[in-house]
Amino acid sequence: MAALTEGLEKARLDTLGIRPARHSQRPHELFGACRSRMRTIAMINQKGGCGKTTTAINTAAAFAALGHRVLLLDLDPQGHASMGLGIDPESLSRTVYDAMINAQFPLSSVILKTKIEWLDLAPCNVLLAGAEIELAGSLGKELILATKLRALGERYAVCIIDSPPSLGILTLNALVASRDVVVPVQVHYFALEGLKRLLETVRIIRERFYPCSCEILGLLLTFVEDGTHFSRQIQQKMREFFGELVFDTVIHKTIRLAEAPSAGESILTYAPESRGAADYESLVREILADPVWAEEVGYVKK
Repeated sequence: MAALTEGLEKARLDTLGIRPARHSQRPHELFGACRSRMRTIAMINQKGGCGKTTTAINTAAAFAALGHRVLLLDLDPQGHASMGLGIDPESLSRTVYDAMINAQFPLSSVILKTKIEWLDLAPCNVLLAGAEIELAGSLGKELILATKLRALGERYAVCIIDSPPSLGILTLNALVASRDVVVPVQVHYFALEGLKRLLETVRIIRERFYPCSCEILGLLLTFVEDGTHFSRQIQQKMREFFGELVFDTVIHKTIRLAEAPSAGESILTYAPESRGAADYESLVREILADPVWAEEVGYVKK
């Protein structure tokens, strides 16, 4: 545990003075390309296997279940968020890739309805991986997604972005376009190793792209196993070091959560009475407990 404590201490230094966005006392002021009525949450973690895509899908579904108009934007070239909602990425003629590389191509033209009422999807496939290279020399490449989302600001109350497991141009676009960041963190020692670098990246984005600044909504503990001593130890240490930056809600490791993507469904439709469904419903309730958040996403463009 000594190595774990040391790693957490290094990461904690980057969060000193950071207050979770969900505890804000007043609405954020946004300008320019980032002005939008909808709240945009980027699911970010450069480490794979932390439950990021699962969290993106099911958080979006939980917001939709409450009657909010939600856009789930798949920004991971693997297309797992699209597949997790029953869409075959390789069968699509238009995806987020087209909107990202063509300034005249609106994001609205790639959006699909899903089986879940109130939830739409902006899908992607492996072609999006090429955007990292194609956009490398483009002026203002970091602002492309923010500009595209601006046009959808009154169409949705919430936009959830599933980002790739890297810190490249696509993830940079997700951070710049977002007002809030949720960091899924697997309750495992190795999952904490990259946390310091990720928090540094969020801080740099805030400094360089102000006033289009993202804030950390919270660290979300995933793959939690209440029955193991080590899992409880890591949870305790995370809360000791990061305090209110860690969500009260945790996502437990369950078979149902693992099965749902193969059925092309969210956990809320695949197993609505399961513990996984209850966890994600609890997460959204915790986010909406902030009165500013609740007031802003309460606006829905009919």
